[in-house]
Amino acid sequence: MTTGIEETTGTESTRIALDPFVTDLDGESARLRAAGPLAAVELPGGVPVWAVTHHAEARALLTDPRLVKDINVWGAWRRGEIPADWPLIGLANPGRSMLTVDGAEHRRLRTLVAQALTPRRVERMRERIERLTQDLLDGLPADGGVVDLKAAFAYPLPMYVVADLMGIETGLLPRLKVLFEKFFSTQTPPEEVLATLMELARIMGETVAAKRQAPGDDLTSALILASQDGDHLTDEEIVSTLQLMVAAGHETTISLIVNAVVNLSRHPEQRDLVLSGAADWSAVIEETLRFSTPTSHVLIRFATEDVPVGDKVIPAGDALIVSYSAIGRDESAHGPTAGDFDITRESKNRHISFGHGPHVCPGAALSRLEAGVALPALYARFPGLDLAVPAEELRNKPVVTQNDLFELPVRLGS
Repeated sequence: MTTGIEETTGTESTRIALDPFVTDLDGESARLRAAGPLAAVELPGGVPVWAVTHHAEARALLTDPRLVKDINVWGAWRRGEIPADWPLIGLANPGRSMLTVDGAEHRRLRTLVAQALTPRRVERMRERIERLTQDLLDGLPADGGVVDLKAAFAYPLPMYVVADLMGIETGLLPRLKVLFEKFFSTQTPPEEVLATLMELARIMGETVAAKRQAPGDDLTSALILASQDGDHLTDEEIVSTLQLMVAAGHETTISLIVNAVVNLSRHPEQRDLVLSGAADWSAVIEETLRFSTPTSHVLIRFATEDVPVGDKVIPAGDALIVSYSAIGRDESAHGPTAGDFDITRESKNRHISFGHGPHVCPGAALSRLEAGVALPALYARFPGLDLAVPAEELRNKPVVTQNDLFELPVRLGS
C-alpha cells in the first residue's frame, strides 16, 4: 500500500497515490489537475483506477454510456484482485440501488426517490429544518465560548433531517454515526469492514420491516408502497436505497456547512459582504460547493470499451473515479482565479459538485435548503463567530471520498 502523495511507475503512466490520511487535499487536487484531464491514480489499498480531474471532461464522461455502474464490468473485480475487506468496498459495491444501475433500471429506481424530493416537497421541509436549527442554536453556549461546531451543530442537523425524511428512529442515530464513520474511513481495520457493512444492512433491513408493519409519511414507506403497487422493488433495492439516502443525505450537508464556516473565517472580507447584505447566502453556498466541494472523489464507474480522454485512454474493464475536489478549481472552467474563494464570482453556479447527467444527486435541493437555513441563522445568532484555532491546525478525516474535518473548534462571539 502506497501512502502520501507519492508517484509510482505504472504501465499506463505515472500513477498518483491518493493519501489515505488526506493530509493535504488542496495540494493533492492541484497535483491531479496538473496531470491532465485524466490521471492514473491509486486508491488506498493499492487499487489502480483512473480519475477525471477537469470540468469539461468530467461533464462529458458523466454522460458517456460507455461508462457504467455495473461492478461486474471491472476487470480487477472479475479477476478477484479486489479483496472483500477492502476499506472502500462498501462504496464500490454498495448493493443494488439507483447508484449501481444504469438505463431503464436506474430510471425506475431514481423516479421513486425523485418523487419524494420534488422542489415542492423539499420546500415543505423548511419549517422542520428551521425548528431543528433554532433548537440546536439554543443548545450552544450563549456566552460566546469555544465549541466544536461540527459536533454541536453541523452534524446533528442533517442527521435529524435525513432521519425524518427516511423514517429512521432517532434512537439509532448515535450508532449510525459510528457505523458511517467506519463505512467511509480508509482506516477501518480489515476485520471490521464486513462487520460494519453487515450491521448497516441489518439496521436498514429492520427499519424496512418496521415500516411494512406501520407505514408513515416517509420515503422508506413510499418505496415499500411502490413495490406493492407494481414497481416491483426488491427488498435488497429498498434496503440499499435507504442506506444510500442516509449516507449521502447527511455527509454532504455536514461538509457543506463546515466548509462554508471555514471559508468565511479564512476570508473575513467575504464574510463582511454577506453579513452586510451585499452578497447573498446562496452565493456563499455555491462558492463553497465549488471551492471546497463536499465530495472529494466519487467511486466508481467502469469502461465497457476503450474511452479516449485527451491524449489518454481508459481501457475497457478499467475503473474511473470523479475527482470533484480537483474539478472545482479547474482554471479552464473558472478562470485564473479558480484557486480563490470569491462569493462574487460570476461562474459560481457552473460547478458540478452534485454531479452531472443521469446520476446527478437527487438530494441537492435538500442540501442547499439545509445550508440556506442553517448558515444565516447561525451568523444571525453569532455574528462574531470565528475559528478558535489557526486554519492550518484543522485536520481532515481519513476519508478519501469526503472533504470533512475531525472537528471544527470555533469561538462563537456575539
